[in-house]
Amino acid sequence: MSTKPLRVIVLMCSTRPGALGPAVGRWLIDTIAPRATELGVELQPVALGDLALPFLDEEEEPASGLYRNEHTKRWSAMVDEADGFIAVTPEYNYGMPAAFKNALDYLGREWAWKPMGFVSYGNTSAGTRSVQHAKQVVTTLRLVPLGATVALRIADALDGGRVRPDAGRDRAAVGVLDELARLAHALRPMRERTRSDSGTAPVPGAYVRALTPDDAPEVLVLQRCCWLEEALANDTLAIPALEESLDQVRAWLATWQATGLWRDGRLLGMVRARRVDDDWHVGRLGVVPDLRGQGVGRWLLREAEAAAGASCRRIVLATGARSRRNLDLYHAQGYRTESSDGATALLTKPVTADGVVGEPVGR
Repeated sequence: MSTKPLRVIVLMCSTRPGALGPAVGRWLIDTIAPRATELGVELQPVALGDLALPFLDEEEEPASGLYRNEHTKRWSAMVDEADGFIAVTPEYNYGMPAAFKNALDYLGREWAWKPMGFVSYGNTSAGTRSVQHAKQVVTTLRLVPLGATVALRIADALDGGRVRPDAGRDRAAVGVLDELARLAHALRPMRERTRSDSGTAPVPGAYVRALTPDDAPEVLVLQRCCWLEEALANDTLAIPALEESLDQVRAWLATWQATGLWRDGRLLGMVRARRVDDDWHVGRLGVVPDLRGQGVGRWLLREAEAAAGASCRRIVLATGARSRRNLDLYHAQGYRTESSDGATALLTKPVTADGVVGEPVGR
């Protein structure tokens, strides 16, 4: 399970003045907020009435992702940043509110692979028919509806515009959040794969994306795994990748251009690069042990090299002076040993005037 925090939108779906939705929404947020803090979930209340979305008025289909209107762009950004949703919805004439359906129809890929829970309210059916209607729509958008729900019968649950205290109902609300958080974490690789435009990853089913400080826990684990072999080869534990704390990893992820290869939420490999004066420095090239020897390291290295600009003079990297496997890889990719102090070998590779790195020497 990913350690990244989750952002959950609590969506108040009724736009009717004087509706009970705000009261139900306040009860829900007050009830689940302590548990949200424990789970690392940020709750973001959003009222559809405040969004001022007219009936769908975009020229292009939502699936295109091409939006002309500012209200659509704002709604798109809000939904795109969310990891999950809880819809607080009434039932209107055996179905969900038109404003809710309209808000769903506005967007496409932004909804994909995110869980949606429901808290409904109504009279005879406690709003459950609204939820049943909504589930048919959200699954088409690749949203994943929860099994856990809360249904409030107005006559029993509300009094004077407030939700009556009820321990069982509170537990059910927390249960919705618990299930949503578990599912949001489990679906995160699917969301990231949808956002990735990489179709050339060297491992079937894998995808590439930039690493951020939020990825520090996964990066720290990969470093400890990969650089232990380097420590054994060089007979020393004085290797930065083994000594760094979580905060130190988080800090360099904020300043380096780092790339990660992922599959099903697992970090398979990484590399980082940045410019220093006229040189393009590449480092922290690591691949999980079970994928070594399959070209993943070479592929990541080429990805890092490709980011070097034409104004860079050379690519620079370092490895242990006795890391024979690493040295063989870099030499085969066109690097030459510039210097060695007995502990660390510094290798370089030229960048041509048009920004193309020197060719590998081949094998």
